[in-house]
Amino acid sequence: MLRRRDFLASAAAAAALPVLPGLAAAQDAPTGVTPLEPAGTPRLPRGFVWGASTSSYQIEGAVTEGGRKPSIWDTFSHTPGRIADGTNGDVACDHYNRYAEDVDLMARLGLQAYRFSIAWPRVMPDGTGPVNPAGLDFYDRLVDKLLARGILPMACLYHWDLPQALQDRGGWHNRDMAGWFADYAVAAVNKLGDRVKPWAMLNEPSVHAIFGHGFGNHAPGLTGWPSYVMAQHNQNLAQGAGIRAIRAIRSDLKLGTVFSLQPIYPSSQDPADIAAAQRFDACWNTINLDPLFHGRYPAPFDGVFAQLVKGGDMEQIRVPVDFLGVNYYGPSWIKHDPAAFLAQAGYGAVPEGTPRTLLGWPILAQGLVEVLARLRDSYGNPPVFVTENGACYEDPAPAAGLVHDPERTEYIRAHLVAASQAIAQGCALNGYFAWSLLDNFEWAEGERRRFGVVNVDFATQKRTPKSSALYLSQLIKAHAAGAQP
Repeated sequence: MLRRRDFLASAAAAAALPVLPGLAAAQDAPTGVTPLEPAGTPRLPRGFVWGASTSSYQIEGAVTEGGRKPSIWDTFSHTPGRIADGTNGDVACDHYNRYAEDVDLMARLGLQAYRFSIAWPRVMPDGTGPVNPAGLDFYDRLVDKLLARGILPMACLYHWDLPQALQDRGGWHNRDMAGWFADYAVAAVNKLGDRVKPWAMLNEPSVHAIFGHGFGNHAPGLTGWPSYVMAQHNQNLAQGAGIRAIRAIRSDLKLGTVFSLQPIYPSSQDPADIAAAQRFDACWNTINLDPLFHGRYPAPFDGVFAQLVKGGDMEQIRVPVDFLGVNYYGPSWIKHDPAAFLAQAGYGAVPEGTPRTLLGWPILAQGLVEVLARLRDSYGNPPVFVTENGACYEDPAPAAGLVHDPERTEYIRAHLVAASQAIAQGCALNGYFAWSLLDNFEWAEGERRRFGVVNVDFATQKRTPKSSALYLSQLIKAHAAGAQP
């Protein structure tokens, strides 16, 4: 079980985190940053882990450097009409070349941990077969830099950038993906496992299945219910195979996975909408949770998955995890929609007055408490890290070395208050990773939508902290100084 103290002590080189100076401007509350006042201030326990997250295709760039070959997102983003603003991840944040600068920035902010993903097409450019030493060397340098600055690395093995070579062999519709993923996972761990101790297998498999293999508006752009079901089951298989393969070679690692979880509400009290909300909840939430923790698919879809499940599948999927990553953004209101591919469940009306982000996503910080309480009550209260939480807004241009983003600052504050409430209610929450460290290539939205707590000028690659970053820095320092209960 991955506890707070285990997380901070899991890498020998990072066992004693140095006191980091942070940004000088964060010593005082900058304009637009909520000051640390008793009312509405997050109070997190001693040892709570503070971090930020990114993903490889969204920030690395350098898509042809160091032996890397194309991923499904390279193919998808270069297909006309797929990306809202016509951009792609060829350069993104150029993190491949600027990682040292980015790690120094994390250290100045006082971040204790960094969740990043490893690009499969860098490590195994053809998806299977020989390991690419140059690709692994990049992550080797990144990990060493993180540890040198007192930041604990958490690696995620798959954040949607499947090698195109494997997509050409069926991708997540191919049951062999489980074995291919396990081989890749072992290769990464063999290189980095002496220093990286927490490992997440997959990022948001239900989202990848729904939007990449059902709706078709994410890579690889496939559509339909059978496509979604196959992609979901084979990701579940790969998740279990990866954990088992890693545990067979090392016993000193903390292994988990990352799910996007959200409360699902019916858009009305019509029985048809209530039933649709239950089906959508199964597709989004319990399609991952039930197999992992209970060894079965949720009741609405037992028959559907029975066509794919072979002997031993559910035993492979149900494997103990040391932690669960939870990505939380907000709830959904669902209505019955006979035309919807996803179990005849579609997005319905959001209650009037509900605040939203620029993407139209509803905001409900208390929904995080609901999600964590569900894990407590129905899934054994596993150790949890919020591995993504953040919001997209129309940020102004930098001014005097700062981007003023009070809406995002308030979003983060409200969700950290909810986190503290969940802990007080007995939920095993151990840390919080903001999404995202940097403005990045935001999937089908391209570069036009920004989630970062650090602004990136994509033309010059200049990084400018936002007031939300300074707010986080201030909170981290206050807790380190003993402001927590």
